[in-house]
Amino acid sequence: MSLAYVKLTNDEKGIHYGLFVDSELISVVSLFIFPEQKTAQFRKFATLKNYQGKGYGSQLLNYVINEAKDQKITKIWCNARIEKIAFYKKFGLQETKHTFVKNNMLYVIMENHFQLINKY
Repeated sequence: MSLAYVKLTNDEKGIHYGLFVDSELISVVSLFIFPEQKTAQFRKFATLKNYQGKGYGSQLLNYVINEAKDQKITKIWCNARIEKIAFYKKFGLQETKHTFVKNNMLYVIMENHFQLINKY
């Protein structure tokens, strides 16, 4: 997709991550943290087609989830395409009852709740 398609009005508030292989950007994701609610949303998660299914996107998503936990986030969520539900379940995200259609694609909001552990 074009840059205009993926650009959000609040992009400057996100943390944007990329995974490189041999100097080529192959996977991206943006994390938006809402500290007052202790929640975070990841968006714009994509991996180049010829690198999909090789674990690169999973590495990047695991990194972002751990970053959210480090920021004391108690819930992370995303807008998942229906056909990707099984993928996100591998990361502990569960479907909610909230669905919507965008660009003729059906999405469901998926989320994972974390328990904060006090370290003394």
